[in-house]
Amino acid sequence: MIKKSILIVMGSIVVFCSIICAFLPNHCGYISANDKRHCIITIVNTLNEKIQCNVEIAITDKEHETGLMNRSALCDDCGMLFVFSDEGYRTFWMKNTSIPLSIAFIDANGIINDIHDMNPFQTFPEYSSKYPAQYALEVNHGWFKNKLISVGSRVMIHGCISK
Repeated sequence: MIKKSILIVMGSIVVFCSIICAFLPNHCGYISANDKRHCIITIVNTLNEKIQCNVEIAITDKEHETGLMNRSALCDDCGMLFVFSDEGYRTFWMKNTSIPLSIAFIDANGIINDIHDMNPFQTFPEYSSKYPAQYALEVNHGWFKNKLISVGSRVMIHGCISK
């Protein structure tokens, strides 16, 4: 009887957490693999450690334009992964973005080729990639530095994006 009660309570907790994560994905410790707009990526840092990041995926032009605008916070290991259909030079700005961010530009092979720190609410300067990039990853300001992630680090997207 006690085992059955414990299983019921544990099952209820899992269901409750799943419901909360559906409505507040940036505050959850995991993201469901069935959620096509969120994913967990892994970045191999300079010490060859695997660092995970919960990302919201921006694929459409509208999602690219909006980015992290009008948000007040971003959880510690969360970010937004911008996915483009091809490699090219990318430019970002901080219009209507109150969160200090860092951005990594990532080539088609998943290698970070440029990183910038960005200041809130700036439309100038614009932050442009030095080299062609197919992806851009925005995270909290200083996150890359704190996690020892630098130019040359490898990003593994784990099939989060269908080609």
